[in-house]
Amino acid sequence: MESTLNVLGEPLESCCNNPRTGFYRDGNCRTGPQDTGRHLICARMTAPFLRFSFLRGNDLTTPRPEFQFPGLKPGDRWCLCALRWVEAYDAGFAPPVILEATHQDALRYTSLEALREYAIFNHPQET
Repeated sequence: MESTLNVLGEPLESCCNNPRTGFYRDGNCRTGPQDTGRHLICARMTAPFLRFSFLRGNDLTTPRPEFQFPGLKPGDRWCLCALRWVEAYDAGFAPPVILEATHQDALRYTSLEALREYAIFNHPQET
């Protein structure tokens, strides 16, 4: 079975396990037919982005246990919907991204250049 690749053409790295992210809540920005939001971009949350998302009708700070969603705070890593990241990018509120943990399918929605503009070095998260 072929491994899932990131936007750099390398094996996809884990985005975050604390809080556990990804459409499948396995820590990875993997996607599949059920993932209509395309949770492909591994990003580090910022207060401006969380506020931007809230004002667009997507509250990412309130816990929703029924969806295994803990609520996010600045500094958390999370697999974002590709189109939400693009919307935030266009508005000047895009959060930093971890290229090594961002799924290659994100390139269907944005360019590698745009992602590189907001890229941060992927280092292990503190638990």
